[in-house]
This record gives sequence, C-alpha cells and structure tokens, in this order.
Amino acid sequence: MSQQAAIHTESLTKHYGRVRALEGLDLDIQPGEVFGFLGPNGAGKTTTIRTLMDEIRPTGGRASILGMDTHRSSVQIRNHIGYLPGDLALYPNLTGRETITYYANLRGGVDWKQVEALAERLHSDLDRKVGDLSSGNRQKVGIIQAFMRQPEVLILDEPSAGLDPLMQREFQEMMREAAEAGRTVFLSSHALSEVERVAHRVGIIRQGRLVAVETIPGLRSRAMRHVDLVLDTAPQPDLFAAVPGVREVKVSGRHVAMAICGETGPLLQAVAGRYAILDVSTQEADLEEIFLTYYKEDGTGS
Repeated sequence: MSQQAAIHTESLTKHYGRVRALEGLDLDIQPGEVFGFLGPNGAGKTTTIRTLMDEIRPTGGRASILGMDTHRSSVQIRNHIGYLPGDLALYPNLTGRETITYYANLRGGVDWKQVEALAERLHSDLDRKVGDLSSGNRQKVGIIQAFMRQPEVLILDEPSAGLDPLMQREFQEMMREAAEAGRTVFLSSHALSEVERVAHRVGIIRQGRLVAVETIPGLRSRAMRHVDLVLDTAPQPDLFAAVPGVREVKVSGRHVAMAICGETGPLLQAVAGRYAILDVSTQEADLEEIFLTYYKEDGTGS
C-alpha cells in the first residue's frame, strides 16, 4: 500500500470570473518532504494556499490534508498544521508573547518551553509590542506561532520575508529538522536560493497551471548548461549540430562553445570519436536560470 500523501490536490481549480487563478492543480506531497512551490506574483501560489486553508472555496476539484477534506474537515485540520500566511497581520498593541498566547489558546494551549526555545533560536524578543518591531522581527513571531506546536504539516507562504541572512539560515535548518522528524513542509517562496537549499522537490506554477514537478537534481539534468571544448584540430560544426540537445554552437579555431540540454555524455562520445579533447569545462545552470526557462512565452520550458 502506498503512503498516504500529507497534502493532496485533485484538479483543484479557482476562477474569479474570467480570471483563471488556478487551473487543474494535481499535487501529492509526502510526509517528511520539503516541497518548494515556485512562481512570481499572480502565478497562483497564494490562491493554492488559501484554498488549502479553506479561506476561499475552489471552483472545482478537491484537496485534502492528512487524508481529511480541506473544506469538510477544515477545523479539525487546523489542529494538525502550522500556517504562516504571506500577508501576516498581527495586533500591533499586543506583545509577541501575548500574540503567541492568543494563537495558542485557539489551539488548546502550547508548551511554553518550546516557544522559548524557538524565540531564543530566532533571537526574538517576545516582550516588545508587535507594532514596535521591524518587519523581520514581526515575521519571527509568525514563524514561532507556526512551529510552536510541532505540527504534522507546515504551510508557509514567503516565510523568509524580512529575515536577515543569518536568520534565514537558521530558519532553513528548522525546516530541515521538521522534515527529518517526518513532518511535511509546503514552502511557497520567491527565494530560489532558499528552495534550492532545503527542498526535496519543486513545483513550478505558471499562470495558474503547474508546469513542472521535479527534484532539484532532476531540474538541473533537464536544464541548459554551457560547455566549452578545446580540441586538437579545428572541428566541423555539423558534428555538434547532430548531437541531441546541443544548441548555439560557436566554433573558433580549435575552441567550441555551446549550450546543451541534458547529459553531456553523448556529446563527449561523438567528439571523442573524431577528435582528441584537450580541455573541457561545463557551467551548470543555477536554479534561477532553470526557473526562467519555464516562463518563456510559449510556456513549454523548451
């Protein structure tokens, strides 16, 4: 029997009149997984999260968290999840401690040793009024309330907003630890470097449609990389054009520069059959380049 998905969506759709904010989203996110959800503003990330949280109702399809329907069992689900919205709104006249108490009372209490440990880890002063805090320090209060009950599922919308680099690294470690403990992290983020460091898999959403779900190595293997070769003699350009995935070939004497999508093995085998390779260097595409390939005009990622 296959493991039950921690988060499951089936043809999940949300329209606002003629605007298709989300179209036919199918996802299965497993326990113990950090799943990165990538897309620019307006792509459908927050709509997905708000639908999962039953803050808005889908136009079509369905979703479940821990096997429970996100609409019919929305109250029960909230006892098992930690949620950090992208538009975090806190009462400015409450201190961080009072804010945490408020959220804890909604869920039947909290272990304050856990709260204090999180506050110490994030260097968060819970005795200051929220209205007096910087945006980054307000975000820390939001992170604490999401993590404080060690929930089975964490749903985080742009959680690193306002955090300094040191705190970003600490927060990334918190997500890794949650996954290692068998909990699930659904991470919606613009921070590609953060997703690259912590995610097991990545989903890329474009204009409300999911255009890719891949592991980070899987995305890299399909991405364009730059290859430079130095050969013993000047080569014929048609050799490279015949290799699958090779593009943008530039030959200058014995030096050849090109882009290649996929593995370099077939290229090197084709070249080595006719020339001696004196030097080879490759430059792997970073996650940002890969992400942008899915946002070309045709949307194919080709």
